Amino acid sequence: MVRGRIIVDTERCKGCGLCVAFCPKGVVHLAAAFNAAGHHPAQLDDPDGKCTGCTICALVCPEAAITVYRTFSVKASVTAGGVCALEATS
Repeated sequence: MVRGRIIVDTERCKGCGLCVAFCPKGVVHLAAAFNAAGHHPAQLDDPDGKCTGCTICALVCPEAAITVYRTFSVKASVTAGGVCALEATS
């Protein structure tokens, strides 16, 4: 299973809301707090782990203020011949 998380450069973000509008999982929101420039920066609100790290938010951000990280769940096993196999898990 692929899990995602984003890091927003809160001082670079101008709170335009494009990332909020385009997030297919609806987990990006504008913060209630202001940054130093007086904007409400984007933030990830994902307590259920719905973010897949699709990168749409980062691609639509005109300020390049979003970095996306993806984590993959894998199962490793060693066969009788000593070969290591990796398998994606759900």
